[in-house]
Amino acid sequence: MSGIGKGIATSSIGRILKSRGFSITALKIDPYINVDAGTMNPVEHGEVFVTADGMECDQDIGNYERFLNEDMHAYNYMTTGAVYLSVITKERNLEFGGKCVEVVPHVPEEVIRRITYAARRTKADFVLIEVGGTVGEYQNLLFLEAGRMMKLLEPDKTLFVMVSYFPIPRMIGEMKTKPTQYAVRSLNTAGIQPDIILARSAVPLDKPRKRKVSVFCNMREEDVISAPDCPNIYEIPLNFEKENLGDQLLEKFRMPLRKKRDMESWALLVRQATSAKKALKIGIVGKYFGTGDFTLADSYISVIEALKHAAWAENYAPQLEWLDAEEYERDPKALWALREFDGIVVPGGFGGRGVEGKISVIEFCRKNKIPYFGLCYGLQLAVVEFARNVAHLEGAHTTEVNPKTKYPVIDIMSEQKKNIEAHQMGGSMRLGSYACRLKTGTKARQAYDANSIKERHRHRYEVNNAFREQLLKKGLVVSGINPERDLVEIIELPDHPFFVGTQFHPELQSRFEKPHPLYVAFVQAAIKKT
Repeated sequence: MSGIGKGIATSSIGRILKSRGFSITALKIDPYINVDAGTMNPVEHGEVFVTADGMECDQDIGNYERFLNEDMHAYNYMTTGAVYLSVITKERNLEFGGKCVEVVPHVPEEVIRRITYAARRTKADFVLIEVGGTVGEYQNLLFLEAGRMMKLLEPDKTLFVMVSYFPIPRMIGEMKTKPTQYAVRSLNTAGIQPDIILARSAVPLDKPRKRKVSVFCNMREEDVISAPDCPNIYEIPLNFEKENLGDQLLEKFRMPLRKKRDMESWALLVRQATSAKKALKIGIVGKYFGTGDFTLADSYISVIEALKHAAWAENYAPQLEWLDAEEYERDPKALWALREFDGIVVPGGFGGRGVEGKISVIEFCRKNKIPYFGLCYGLQLAVVEFARNVAHLEGAHTTEVNPKTKYPVIDIMSEQKKNIEAHQMGGSMRLGSYACRLKTGTKARQAYDANSIKERHRHRYEVNNAFREQLLKKGLVVSGINPERDLVEIIELPDHPFFVGTQFHPELQSRFEKPHPLYVAFVQAAIKKT
């Protein structure tokens, strides 16, 4: 089922193999007809992660980067839509030599071509391929067929790992294996026998259940790996190694155990993270975490992980709380509760819902010296708030929300206007890595300890340079500029403990082993408020 941890399992396997000295790359396959993740609903699908080369992809690409401490690329991600688009484009270009183009084998062959291309580009020893969705679904059948064909062509170079959930019904109190038995049978109908089962459950798998799965799923007991819930996802590679998963994989690939496992530095970081006791209370103001009666954080997963990385590095335990922007529109008195927080983050987003609530939060943080970190939309709305309440440009706004505002302090670039007019929306934002030159004597320059940096973007709207000088005269500091286009990348306030906004998404480059410097600076300011 979705959310069971396939992405973390893939990332953990990659971390384990990397610790043995192997080179790793990982691919995520999304069974959606969308060509990329940019047009997917963030509440339903989770965060849109952006690679350095500008691919809008699934959040699990972020997990791969955070665990492997390596950049992924556009070729590390594919969807059903992208695969079909490639096949149809080839057919239109007569690249099939007059053949009748069929779903099988031509679609699975395109999947295999993409996997092979990624392997060739990265020169990886291991290519980890995560197939999204659930066994038995129609949507991912063609990807399973590609896997079956790969196993047929190169049986010694292809293994299947199935992540399966072992429920413990509360009224019974006993772990059940039957769902996994049926899942394996469903996988068998696609011509695939799992080589390893990762047994996801609330608690470790016991020996009787391992034995039962072994008998009914046609595999050895040692190939059923216990994968219990962990309070910290970065513990998971260590848990897998306790069950000798790395040795199992290398044995099945008939590869020598050429290097001993080296997880000491990783284990040290995990111990530091899990031993942190001092609490740091951070509020995240957004609108993408409500789904019915439940709260999901997947829309902001990179922000969450970046805050954790930075807090753990300072030996603090982050306590993250979701704050609904619309609540501050309904009840302005609720703003006073923000004093309880050590820091406030306004992450990226689109559209007008909750905007006035976010602007009210930003104003409250500015006036009450609460450390504030604005990300993309969080920068844009901070500029709007400053323009309205400090520069006295009454009614100043972003043209995304109010196209007729008298003071469009945030406006769309000319090429983006052409995209919108032509309805060319998918993959047409300012995407990927761009340069930023830092101003000396600023918090941003101090945090990065560099003159220039590169960060990843995902937006259409920019600070309107027509108003820049007017805002600067009122005290706004532009501490980061894109040198090629003279675009504002970072803003801050000099007379504030920490009031920084970035046009880019710094969280996309934060890693467990290397927290992002701006997040560290924000956390350090928040610690001073505790």
